[in-house]
Amino acid sequence: MPAADPAAAGEAITTGRLVWAVVVTAAACVPLGVSLWAFLDAVRRPRWAWALSRHRQVVWLVSILFGLFTVVGGLAISLWYLALVRPAVAAVERGQLDR
Repeated sequence: MPAADPAAAGEAITTGRLVWAVVVTAAACVPLGVSLWAFLDAVRRPRWAWALSRHRQVVWLVSILFGLFTVVGGLAISLWYLALVRPAVAAVERGQLDR
């Protein structure tokens, strides 16, 4: 049975390995954080703003949730929403109906 403790297995935990583990963990959390931001932003926008824009709230919510299952796809879908759809819905919410 392998040892669960790296120090017991003869592997020393160095500062470099610890920093690398923190960097990899932080990088892995970025797509999740961006997707969560996009999802919560889409949920909080009022239905009337979505209705007056050319976009559908349910489609974007389902797309963002589906994208969570594929890390790269989720990041791409969420960035698409945040860069293109969110400004359009926010403009309608501010009263700019010409967009």
